[in-house]
Amino acid sequence: MEIKRRTRDELGLSCSVGVAYSKTAAKTASEEKKPDGYFEIRTREDFVNLISDRDVRVLYTVGTMTAEKLYANGIRTVRDVRRHEEEVIHLLGKHGRWLTRLAVGIDDRKVTPYRPQDAKSIGREVTFQKDVDNYEFLRDVLLLLSLCVEHRARRVGLHGSGVTLKLTYSNMKGITRSSLTVPTESAVRIYREASRMLDQVDRRPVRLIGVSIYNLSGEEGRQLTFEDYFEDAAAQRDAELKDILDRLGQRYGLDFAGHLTQIMQMDTLHKTIEYMRSHS
Repeated sequence: MEIKRRTRDELGLSCSVGVAYSKTAAKTASEEKKPDGYFEIRTREDFVNLISDRDVRVLYTVGTMTAEKLYANGIRTVRDVRRHEEEVIHLLGKHGRWLTRLAVGIDDRKVTPYRPQDAKSIGREVTFQKDVDNYEFLRDVLLLLSLCVEHRARRVGLHGSGVTLKLTYSNMKGITRSSLTVPTESAVRIYREASRMLDQVDRRPVRLIGVSIYNLSGEEGRQLTFEDYFEDAAAQRDAELKDILDRLGQRYGLDFAGHLTQIMQMDTLHKTIEYMRSHS
């Protein structure tokens, strides 16, 4: 319930949660009460009883092609998989053996917890409801996305020594541009780098834009820069950010500086950017 609360508070989204004795059962449980649901599968017996008469596609790793192969041999439900264990193994080999174990609720894979410090990059992107050909507006969006990246990076104590700009054009062709920088999580520095790269791409209508930092490291692994030795450097970045936010506020009639925390929530971010697009 804490995961559901945090997802709602921090991202403005609902989510369904499944809790179970194994990874496969937990995945199945998460699908049971969508949207915004919660469901538990406590034992193998509970899992088997729940899925026995369901289509074989309820089993993890059964896609369209595997399902069609099973259907063609009269195996349509999880109960059929149990009844025809040898045939399933003959048809699918190692994968079939895996499915026969899942059909009786056996999944002993270990859970590998996600750790933010193990991430390869930290980023944020947004897809527009309509194509955008106003590149000054895109630059403004980059600032908001850079602020989101800074917020996430600081929350987990990471810096990046590279910045990536991501664009998807109206024809769905995607491009990325990357550049190295001093280790940073500063929104101003990320914004500067992303804006510089935006100036160098083909100016065609855009449907998606994103920015991220990569080559991540923690504070203890960060090489010091000249800015670290001068207190006024941080103050200068803060002043530059305030100036940019003030100009954005005047341009769109919004109080960006006073509502940054709310704006960085996913749902509010999308609504704010769509409002900006319609007034750009």
